[in-house]
Formats: sequence, C-alpha cells, structure tokens
Amino acid sequence: MTALEDRSSVETGGTATSSALYTYDLAPTKREGRRWGAYNVFTLWANDVHSLGNYAFAIGLFALGLNVWGILAAFALASVLLFLLLTLSGFMGHKTGVPFPVMSRIAFGVKGAKLPAAVRGVVAIAWFGIQTYLASAVLSTLLVAMFPALSRLDTYSLLGQSALGWITFLALWGLQVLIVSYGMQMIRRYMAFAAPTTLLTMCALAVWMFVRAGGSVSLDDGKPLTGGAMWLQVLQAAALWVVIYGTFVLNFCDFTRSARSRGAIVRGNVIGIPVNMLFFACIVAVLSGAQFKLDGRVITSPTDIVRTIPNMFLLAVASLALIALTVAVNLLANFVAPIYALVNLFPRRLDFRRAGLVSAGLGLVITPWNLYNSPVAVNYFLGGLGALLGPLFGVIMADYWMLRKSRVNVPALYTEDADADYHYRRGYNPRAVAAFVPSAAVAVTVALVPVLHTLAGFSWFVGALLAAALYTVLADRTAPVRELDGEAIAVAAE
Repeated sequence: MTALEDRSSVETGGTATSSALYTYDLAPTKREGRRWGAYNVFTLWANDVHSLGNYAFAIGLFALGLNVWGILAAFALASVLLFLLLTLSGFMGHKTGVPFPVMSRIAFGVKGAKLPAAVRGVVAIAWFGIQTYLASAVLSTLLVAMFPALSRLDTYSLLGQSALGWITFLALWGLQVLIVSYGMQMIRRYMAFAAPTTLLTMCALAVWMFVRAGGSVSLDDGKPLTGGAMWLQVLQAAALWVVIYGTFVLNFCDFTRSARSRGAIVRGNVIGIPVNMLFFACIVAVLSGAQFKLDGRVITSPTDIVRTIPNMFLLAVASLALIALTVAVNLLANFVAPIYALVNLFPRRLDFRRAGLVSAGLGLVITPWNLYNSPVAVNYFLGGLGALLGPLFGVIMADYWMLRKSRVNVPALYTEDADADYHYRRGYNPRAVAAFVPSAAVAVTVALVPVLHTLAGFSWFVGALLAAALYTVLADRTAPVRELDGEAIAVAAE
C-alpha cells in the first residue's frame, strides 16, 4: 500500500477527495508514462475474439442455416458497430484516465455508480468461473490423452465435479490469480504473448482442415436459409455478437486509461475489430465447411477438431494454445471488471490484488460447472443480467457525449462534497435511475419472454437506445458543466 492510499483526503481543485471514493487503484492515471500502444489494444481483440465460446457461437450459425457469405456479412456488420461503440468508450478512458466504476459516477453519482459496477461485476465473476471450467475441460481431455491412467480420477465426484476436473480447474484458477496479483502490467505482457500464439494456432488449424478437405469447403450445410429468413438471421447474429461484447463495451476504459493516445486506440481497434473479426469469420467458415465436407457433421467447437489431431505432440500444442487463449480472454473480459467493482465497493479494505483474490474466490464457490450445465441458470440469470448492460451503456454514453460533450471535472469524481458536480441528490442521480429502470425492464422482458424470442437478440440495443433517449429527455441541462483534468491526483499508469 502506498502513502497515497493512506491519505484520508487530498486537496485539489477546491475540493477534498474522500477515502471512500479515492484509492490508488481507482485514481486517474497520469498522461505521461502511459504505455498501451496500438499493438496492446490489438492484443485485447486478438485474444478475446478468438475464444472458445466465440467459436462455438460462430460455428453455430452454420448449423442454424447461414451459409459462408451470410456468416461473413453478419460479422462485417457487427464489427462496424463494435468499432464505433468501443472507440467511443475507449476515448472516455483515455481522456479521463479512470476505470469503469469511477466513469459511472459521472452519470449515476458518486454513490449511485455502485449499481452499474456491481451488475458488471456479477456478470463477470460468473463468466470467469465458467471460462475457467471450459479451459479446465480441455486440459483434462489432454491429460487423459497423454496419460490414460488418469481417467480413473474421473470416476470420483465432489459437488458435481470429478477429481481430475477439480485438479485442472484449481490449477488454471491459481494461474490466473498469480497473473492478476502482479497487476495490469503483467496482464498486458501475458496478452502480448498469447495473441500471436492464438492467431498462429487457429490459422494453422484452419490450413490443416482445408488440406484434409482436399482444398475446398462446403459453403453451407445443404439446407441454407434464403431470402428474408436469411437476412433476419444475419441481423440477429450481428446483434448477438454485439451483445457478447456488451460487457467489454462498458469497461473498455479499464484498459484505455493507460493508452498513449486516441490514435493508438483507433489503430488498435481497426486491426483488432473489423480486420481481426473478418479473419475470425474466415477461420470459422473453413473449420465448419471443411468438417462438413469431410463427414457431413457440423462441429460445435474447435475442440471437436483438436481432438481428431493424430499426432500427440501437435494435439498437445493445439490444446495448450486453446487453454492459453481462454485464460487471456478470462483475464480481459471477466477478471479485471469485478476487481475494480470490488475496490469501488470496499475501497478502505480492498486493493487490486486483494479484490482479485475475492473475485477468484467467488468464481470458485459458485461451482461454475453446475451453473454452465444448467440452461435455466445460464439463460435466465446470466441472460437477464446481460440485458441490463445495454441500458447502463445508454445512460452513460448519453450523459458523457450528448449532455456533457466529453467535458468532465475529474477531481469531483472523488469527493463527497454536497456541492460537487456529481453528488446530485445524496450521491445518487435520480434522473439516471429513472432512465435506467424502465429501459432495463423492457430489455429484460425482450430477452427472456418466450413469445418475444425473435427479438431477444436485439435486447441490448433496445435497452441502450431506450435508456439513451429517456436520459436525453430527463437530464438536467441547467447544472453547470465544468472541465478539469485529474493530473493533480493522478497516479502512474501501469
């Protein structure tokens, strides 16, 4: 703990920072010394896009009747939307230097921001556990292939998980805790290592399948959708792809607060989102089309192909690459967010490292394998929480870009002074809540009510647009909008 963390207050800009709002981990980052360049931003997407869950989703589009061109069209549309949303979100982090829980204080108030941070954190903790479980399943399969005697450990079960499953889960769980314990700098280094490894492995896997299929692939599953039905599926697929990144769209500022410049964000996003996502779609088309040509079977995940690799050494390399990829995705999308959320909730008790341990502990005690294997839990619990992210994004973006025109009084985000810009009413902005609640209700209804299943994929957009519109109408335009950077209270960027 630094001396900066011990201070109960720091005088700046005519206000005093509060120890309940200001800690070393939540403080803005100094502009000088920010290290994240375009390559670091690109590695976010190089790792996150090529995740096992994303491959399962994209390959599933082939099974749903989209041909190769339909899959490419869906990802082209989604990548354009995501590039715009993530660039706007990234600019916010670069300008203010603050993480997502603090960014939320601008619209929701210094105390009201605990709501969006908590929602984002709960979703992330659940998916942290699930992704760790999926990676441990790949590791278990590899170990049994290499050492068949280990299959005996699969006969013992505790809390729904085999002995081997517990061993591999705890090993990967501990690895992630170790990486996070060294802070954002170690996460950045791990991503820089994992990104090229992932891209080379998946590209090699696609080339291998293409050669096995005789140099050509099936363009569809023999029963492709056509006309209006095809275009509806393309739009739904594009919308769902954006929903998958609804979590990242919110807390992208956790990473861009360390970006060197806006240009670095734009360049990293261009290569990492449109270019990388279309490359991803091409790999999906080759993997699914080649496998279908070989035996008429639609695979559900790249692990289905990895298991068929005849050479044990190559099987081990491919499996370890998939595990390294899943760990990278988990660190990015599902570990950093709850850490900052917990620090924001308990600033006097938790720092980055301690919050990481708490997040990891929660990801373990929920027994994520049971959660993942329960369609009701995944669809209703996580689906309902996910639908809340759109309205949160709508309120925050409308407040920052439309109402304030990106002008922020950063020191005021860390004070409990009743006259400060973001104190609103006892620390809560009732207008933001009034825009969020009905929008969230509509979004959750669209996402979960069976009769609206055709629109379910658009729930994030429905909630975001409705919340943005409501907040634009309800927002207080009489309050002064001041701009002051946070350099006086900033800490070194990692």
